[in-house]
Amino acid sequence: MLVDTNPLAAGECLLELSPVERDELDRLAATLATRSSRRTDDPGWLADARELCCMLPARLRATLRRFTSHSGAEAMLLVRGLPVAAADVPPTPSVAGSVQREASMPAAALVLLGMFMGELVAFREEKSGALVQDVVPVPGQERVQGNSGSVRLTMHVENAFHAHRPDFVGLMCLRNDHDNVAGLRVASSRKALPRLTPAHRSLLHEPRFVTAAPQSFNQGAAAETPHGVLTGAVDDPDVRVDFGNTAATDPAAAAALAELERAFDAVASTLILAPGDVAWVDNRLSLHGRTSFTPRYDGGDRWIQRVFVQLDFRRSRVVRPHDGQVITAPLVAP
Repeated sequence: MLVDTNPLAAGECLLELSPVERDELDRLAATLATRSSRRTDDPGWLADARELCCMLPARLRATLRRFTSHSGAEAMLLVRGLPVAAADVPPTPSVAGSVQREASMPAAALVLLGMFMGELVAFREEKSGALVQDVVPVPGQERVQGNSGSVRLTMHVENAFHAHRPDFVGLMCLRNDHDNVAGLRVASSRKALPRLTPAHRSLLHEPRFVTAAPQSFNQGAAAETPHGVLTGAVDDPDVRVDFGNTAATDPAAAAALAELERAFDAVASTLILAPGDVAWVDNRLSLHGRTSFTPRYDGGDRWIQRVFVQLDFRRSRVVRPHDGQVITAPLVAP
């Protein structure tokens, strides 16, 4: 459901699974959930996921393949109908660093989609390196600009500070907040950048910005060497910015950064996710954030499960010991 004035192009970025497709996905997720050790971080379980993901419903596979090839004007994809039964969802966790280590049906389904798109990765310094992570409000952290907060979350590229940030972020809803007002905000650079002046757009390609690690990382917030906010093809660049952690190194760069933030806010859409919805955000081209909400800490609060996907798994091999899924280098120069 959308709640603001920027509707998404539903035909391009929305897939609602049919009852038959849901049944097929349910069976695959149930099979995977009971395989091997039933541990989402176990190499054997992940190997099973790589095999089983090739059996996803054909229309779902085709949609995911098109999306990874070209994520479209919106640079995001909403898939509806994953196996999330409200009666089977346990109370929402409310502790810092909450993760999903044991294979549940929803986690198995999310992993199947992610493994079809590429390879799952995690960061040792965030959420203890778990591949399936819980995004839940934590008492006392309401104002934190991160996954444990409940205030409005600033628009950002996930782990923008890191050279091996994910290509795609998967956000699956197990339950929304009590008032059903918490929304995922998404904004595509392909829609925002045409709003910039040519001079500011050119400046954003220059190494005149620094980005610190977010609060969710267990490390200092020291910023890395200067980088461009826009990189790659001038006519369709990747974007690398976290408006809560990226700073300009001079007044002209600060003006360009401020114009960029206004442009992203102007084109942002807000999605109220329902249980079984998973939003795939192209982390190279799209920013995401969250509207504010009021948690009650009674077991019924908002609960999102999150995974990170890399398309070129080999690229991060140097910082993944033993060819595992966890990236261990903290701050990495671009």
